[in-house]
Amino acid sequence: MRIARIFAALVAAALTDAGPMAGELPPSKAQATPVSPLEARYAKRWDQTVHGNLLRRILPPGPDPARLPEPRSEGARLLQRYCVQCHHLPNPAMHTAAHWPAVVDRMVWRMEGKGNLGPLMKDLMAEVEAPTAAEKKTLVAYLQKHGQEAIDPRRYPDLATPEGQAFELACSQCHATPDPRRHTAKEWPAVVERMRGYLAWHGTIEGGPSSPKNAVELDLETILAFLKKHSRGH
Repeated sequence: MRIARIFAALVAAALTDAGPMAGELPPSKAQATPVSPLEARYAKRWDQTVHGNLLRRILPPGPDPARLPEPRSEGARLLQRYCVQCHHLPNPAMHTAAHWPAVVDRMVWRMEGKGNLGPLMKDLMAEVEAPTAAEKKTLVAYLQKHGQEAIDPRRYPDLATPEGQAFELACSQCHATPDPRRHTAKEWPAVVERMRGYLAWHGTIEGGPSSPKNAVELDLETILAFLKKHSRGH
């Protein structure tokens, strides 16, 4: 839902204002060098279209392709082949297994030039290729296999405590609240730092970190304490 709202807001901005958006990142950061050859190739196409800045803002710069789950699998190849045509590489953990089929259906629908943006969508997708039915099935299976494992509140009664609420508030900004057992206590700090960067990116895109409606105070110490307490291996 949040990504959909961001996309709608960006489209509206693209249609009404040809200049930079409020709180836009400096070019050196907003247009960071892509991490995959395919993404680099499509980024050049973004530079050649009036919709380039819009496409860059749909998702933050994604994970290193080499660090995707099963990076040499057909599913990982398809993720890179099709998704980076329109935005940065997504992380399979962005959605749960239950949500991925609908997300992929919606993305393929857009790749085919359909959607609720009419002529603008056709223009955006003019040079975009959609996966075949077989490829789509493989891609969905890959994303579901490595999707986010949402937390089960029944297993974590302290999710209702201030510590648990701080964790849930931070994570639910962009995706389903993950199960703390997804990572070990040693792994969580790096994950939290990466997510903090994504939240900062979204805040900048939507109006800047100083904007009251976008300001999210993250108590990282409290969040990490909750995650480590329930991490894998504990």
